[in-house]
Amino acid sequence: MIEVHDLHKRFGRGRGAGEVVALAGVSFNAGDGCITGLLGPNGAGKTTTLRIAAALLRPDAGMVRVDGIDVGADAGAALARMGVLSDARGLYPRLTARENIVYYGRLQGMGAAAASARADALASMLEMQGLLERRTEGFSQGERMKTALARALVHDPANIVLDEPTNGLDVLATRSLRAALRRLRDDEGKCIVFSTHIMQEVERLCDRVVVVAQGRTVADGTLAELGAASGQADFEETFVRLAFGQAQRGESA
Repeated sequence: MIEVHDLHKRFGRGRGAGEVVALAGVSFNAGDGCITGLLGPNGAGKTTTLRIAAALLRPDAGMVRVDGIDVGADAGAALARMGVLSDARGLYPRLTARENIVYYGRLQGMGAAAASARADALASMLEMQGLLERRTEGFSQGERMKTALARALVHDPANIVLDEPTNGLDVLATRSLRAALRRLRDDEGKCIVFSTHIMQEVERLCDRVVVVAQGRTVADGTLAELGAASGQADFEETFVRLAFGQAQRGESA
């Protein structure tokens, strides 16, 4: 389970240019066996939130707990419970897919044989057996995504965090990723959080949706609950009312 409580974060522009408010009160809970979508327009604060969850940034206020562990107080223990797929895939191009996965497993404290066996199991689940012994240099976006996801899952974390994972993927790669996430939720009971601004991804995958706008949580619930709250049957219209309607009210206040 991932708990995000009242996160605030500002970034300085430098040389007297003032500050940018990235987060001004983001809160939500993501449960086990559940896919939680963090949905918002570009610049809403989604990536900043997930970077704080992954201990890549420290918040100015608020906290994130992973299975009850405070990320700010014990990042190592929290990260051991998480698999993180960021927007920067960060694969080593001269290593094979297997070597990339095993290397990360070793960093997580796994033995070489156990990490290699886990790479085989993940390759089967992600339908990437043909990629394992190939260098990642020259991989397509979909092949890079599968390798990076396997690397994030090598230590079998209970919680998975993905930052806009379908960016740049074609239709088949996107379908493959959806199928993998459903298996992780349904068969293994993982807690999955992913950020996106794509309505279709939310409608096809998410059990719960957290809508973020202008650095704040503006809505949190199932698709049906959010539709009822906005009075809209169409989810795209629901999102526009919740996210941009909230922004317009904030600007006029």
